[in-house]
Amino acid sequence: MTWYLIRRLGQSIAVVIGVMILTFLLLHLEPGSVARSVLGLKSTPARVAIFDSLYGLNKPLYQQFGIYVKQLFQGNLGISYQLQEPVASLIGQRLPRDAILLGLSTLLALVIGVPTGIYQALKHNQLADDLLAGSWFTLYSAPDFMEALLLIALLCVQFHVLPPAFPGGVTSVSGLFANWPALVLPVTVLAINSVAGFSQYVRSTALQALAEDYIRVARAKGLPERLVLTRHVLRNSLLPVITILGLALPDIVAGAVIAESIFNFPGMGLLFWQSALAHDFPVMLGGTLIIGVATVVGNLAADVAYSSLDPRIRYGRA
Repeated sequence: MTWYLIRRLGQSIAVVIGVMILTFLLLHLEPGSVARSVLGLKSTPARVAIFDSLYGLNKPLYQQFGIYVKQLFQGNLGISYQLQEPVASLIGQRLPRDAILLGLSTLLALVIGVPTGIYQALKHNQLADDLLAGSWFTLYSAPDFMEALLLIALLCVQFHVLPPAFPGGVTSVSGLFANWPALVLPVTVLAINSVAGFSQYVRSTALQALAEDYIRVARAKGLPERLVLTRHVLRNSLLPVITILGLALPDIVAGAVIAESIFNFPGMGLLFWQSALAHDFPVMLGGTLIIGVATVVGNLAADVAYSSLDPRIRYGRA
């Protein structure tokens, strides 16, 4: 197990470095002038030259990358071109809000998806199973922005039940809960896409568990069906959910760009969107690095959780 984790850690570090290099190259090779995006299209050539010199954008690409790596080792993610604030500070302010948004949506998806998957397994090849699977996959395949706009049109415009977006000026977690009605729609939109994945993974694993001999033995001993489902079927059905939750950690870091942009949620997704429009490279690079690290941590956490839940898994012998 120890050697497996060491090997995986080395692979993960290589992946993060590769993602960092690739992202840096792609961002700096995209068309458009950073200086004119920040200063405005009517900025003079002199102001553009000063801006490029100040941020080192007039240097060769390899020198820019060397400066970026040096800053990283110093714990500096750079300064936002547009907001003139440290990137680490901008990301740190928004991460707790994204954790609330993605945490609530994931919890809602689990509360709905796991029982639904178990129910579908019990109703395998029946009408209820087909209807639920079709409904969830239909919602899963629909684009996020379409679901968001439909909910806004229905609940905000037609019935005036919920606000369509967050008010400006929300800068804290307490501010999110102070405006809790505005949380309902983004949480719902993000949960819809997760429910289908959770329910179908749980359904598939539950079907395999229900066909195992130990389930027949438990039932033959007279164990109540409720205990059979909770002690045996549910425990084994949660293994794929652990993997999905581990891989969902980058979503907590990055936020949901589309949902946050539509609902004006003050998180990483909205920051990414605004930074992409303004060619704000330091913010985009810093966010991408955080996402890469979160992906690594999420995968390792899922592996450790797998071995804890299922003693049959022995990575040390792999």
